[in-house]
Amino acid sequence: MLSVNTTQKRYAICSALAASALPALVMSKGHRIEEVPELPLVVEDKVEGYKKTKEAVLLLKKLKAWNDIKKVYASQRMRAGKGKMRNRRRIQRRGPCIIYNEDNGIIKAFRNIPGITLLNVSKLNILKLAPGGHVGRFCIWTESAFRKLDELYGTWRKAASLKSNYNLPMHKMINTDLSRILKSPEIQRALRAPRKKIHRRVLKKKPLVGKKAAATKKPAPEKKPAEKKPTTEEKKPAA
Repeated sequence: MLSVNTTQKRYAICSALAASALPALVMSKGHRIEEVPELPLVVEDKVEGYKKTKEAVLLLKKLKAWNDIKKVYASQRMRAGKGKMRNRRRIQRRGPCIIYNEDNGIIKAFRNIPGITLLNVSKLNILKLAPGGHVGRFCIWTESAFRKLDELYGTWRKAASLKSNYNLPMHKMINTDLSRILKSPEIQRALRAPRKKIHRRVLKKKPLVGKKAAATKKPAPEKKPAEKKPTTEEKKPAA
């Protein structure tokens, strides 16, 4: 089993949670959130007490998140390849991820809806928040779960109370638009003028390696063939 540093895992979870609040990233993953009122989507704590699936369906339709479930229904299909013979016959797309604080029946209410993933905020799984290593999962939070994030991961100024000496990762740059920064007049004023003159250097080639370079050099003098010595029969005078 591959062991990963704890700080690294926490950093990955924080990155996945931050990406779930950006509509562009969530839509790029294929989630249908065009009519969703806001991201991150936070609902009241009474949702944790739902015990019936019809209550969960009614909530998703009220939040305009049912289109994402329709996408899951439409994507149900048979797996291509030999996985069909290995108990993995049917596949489907991912739907919303419901993150709760306490289970007062919420798991029973949502578990039968296809594509839904249920996570406890104290036991967040990076493989569920970023399936396939791609961030941007559509997350629906309960209010108490959303408030607990500061206790779990802290803020930029205050350390986490439920973890030992851990703060939220801080941005290295306030403005990440690097190309705009480099083209700004303040930076351009401080740079030296570009050098227009081009100095072309002659490439010295090794004559012993390249055939073309060897042809330009003075060829070695041709060796004359050695004179053939006469045999004993040739030395004998003719009778």
